[in-house]
Amino acid sequence: MAKYRALVCCRAGVGSSAILETRVQQVVANEGWPISTQHGSVDQIKDFDGDLIITMSDLGLILEDEGKKDLPYVVSVRNIVDADEIKAGLEGFLKSKGELA
Repeated sequence: MAKYRALVCCRAGVGSSAILETRVQQVVANEGWPISTQHGSVDQIKDFDGDLIITMSDLGLILEDEGKKDLPYVVSVRNIVDADEIKAGLEGFLKSKGELA
């Protein structure tokens, strides 16, 4: 069972977030990390009570600019199919939780 829950989101919650979620799931499975995912739209953030938001870099910047202090940890990804970039972002999250050195 996953220890952490992630919302993978884009503006509409359809194409980009579904593609990104697939890549995130591949990275998580390859690394054996305790993260489960769901994908959706940015509108779902306000009701999300999980640990992590994974989104595209442009949306991540908007979230940061709005100063959403009550948001979970945010991973912003420029290339939604780049496994190395996704892995680096998830490593940052897991380090913040003391899961990785």
